[in-house]
Amino acid sequence: MAVTSKRALITGITGQDGSYLAEFLLDKGYEVHGLIRRSSTFGTQRIEHLYRDIHEVQRPLTLHHGDMADGNGLARLIREIRPTEVYNLAAQSHVRVSFDQPTYTADVTAVGTLRLLEAIRDLQDAVGYQIRFYQASSSEMFGKVVETPQKETTPFHPRSPYGVAKVYGHWITVNYRESYGLHASCGILFNHESPRRGETFVTRKITRAATRIKLGLQGRLYLGNLDAQRDWGFAGDYVEAMWLMLQQDEPDDYVIATNETHSVREFCEKAFGRLGLDAREFIDIDPRYFRPAEVDLLLGDSHKAREKLGWVPRTSFDDLVEMMVDADMELARREQVLVAAGHGGAPPRQELPG
Repeated sequence: MAVTSKRALITGITGQDGSYLAEFLLDKGYEVHGLIRRSSTFGTQRIEHLYRDIHEVQRPLTLHHGDMADGNGLARLIREIRPTEVYNLAAQSHVRVSFDQPTYTADVTAVGTLRLLEAIRDLQDAVGYQIRFYQASSSEMFGKVVETPQKETTPFHPRSPYGVAKVYGHWITVNYRESYGLHASCGILFNHESPRRGETFVTRKITRAATRIKLGLQGRLYLGNLDAQRDWGFAGDYVEAMWLMLQQDEPDDYVIATNETHSVREFCEKAFGRLGLDAREFIDIDPRYFRPAEVDLLLGDSHKAREKLGWVPRTSFDDLVEMMVDADMELARREQVLVAAGHGGAPPRQELPG
């Protein structure tokens, strides 16, 4: 396997963003390393196709077991790999779950970022080795917004333990940039979705349910606040912005967004409408799915990224919804075949709030 001059370490490589970023960097000729947690079950479905590529075309991808709660392990990994770029995408990223597991969310999402920065700083101080660092910040940091649209200078007012943890990760990254001269940039990404989105996240929960309802595999869809508005883009577009940040001479922070907003209700209407269904006939409101503190409106202003990075989103809202519905229809059809063959078919998990 050829050695490349660009080596990237991706934490959270098995997640939605990590899988798209790994693809993107491999196509750029990078040697890619990914951090995964050891588990008794496999969680690498999103990157299995990249494994096949390893054997077919010798693409340089290596996975390492580790944990964002293990600072010594992170430091050892940084020393061994000596990446030129580190993309920190690892997090407990489900907003509603963060209310149920606030301590775990803080340890992984907030303090985990600090542990990784310390590992990078230690290597830089020891041997002068420069690593460029990307921190996955979040629009959830804005929370109870004080201005619309939200840009890089908009004050943060997080409304969940996840949002609070992301604020810490963001500011500790800025602090290490200013204190130790790290080339560390933060991408304040607004909601970004794809067919690889986890099924407990509201957009994928909608497209998964709509396709199953269409084929008679499911009867109802239970959701919370249909009036919440989000700035939704395609994850495959957004990973390019992450990479562009680390190619700049100077590190900085950037809002990444489509600059338009849509409600959960509108997402439902588009998804069900793609299948010739009326969403109103199949959706029930369940109070369990409301957050203790709601974020009503998020709308990004990504003009800085467009001007300085030359980044623009390529996928429209309508195209995103159609992409997700079409992918989940294929999944539902496969499930239908299994049901018809007597092998059963488990419904998508409904116990976690959307």
